[in-house]
Amino acid sequence: MRDRVDTPSGLVLRRWKAEDAQAVMTAFADPFMRGQSIEPVDSVPAAERWITAHGDQWAADSSYSFAVVDGGGLVLGQVCVGPVDRRHATGWVSYWTTAAARGRGIASRSCRAVARWAFNDAELFRLELGHRVNNPASCGVARAAGFAVEGQQRQKLEYDGVRFDVELHARLATDAEPVSL
Repeated sequence: MRDRVDTPSGLVLRRWKAEDAQAVMTAFADPFMRGQSIEPVDSVPAAERWITAHGDQWAADSSYSFAVVDGGGLVLGQVCVGPVDRRHATGWVSYWTTAAARGRGIASRSCRAVARWAFNDAELFRLELGHRVNNPASCGVARAAGFAVEGQQRQKLEYDGVRFDVELHARLATDAEPVSL
């Protein structure tokens, strides 16, 4: 299974490396990243643990996390397929971008690339993702990456004592490729 995907747009999806720790810590310092990790990523050692955990999940065939980088190796974000359910050939897609990378179509292009990788390399059939209904930018990413809306999960997530509805999207291996961005 490939652990590097070069995209036509010049983005590269690759496994996380130990030397990415500073970039991971910086990304998680952004207030918009709150809740994107189970444990705080507020130091280089915490970022190193985060990277190691993602490598362990890859080795266990349970989750595949890619750093999204530009042609020069600058970390722009992450795209992940996991957890993976091998029995049903399904996976959950998640993504984030650094503050400097937002609004440039990077998340959508990364999700398109990881979906194709998941169907071809990881041999999955169905990918799902969800976003809070109050996050229209994430909905735009999902739609641009070819994920169709399937429904709403009521009060699924809780942040700071507030419950949020989640809109569920999915893409199948048999779906047509979305129009290029």
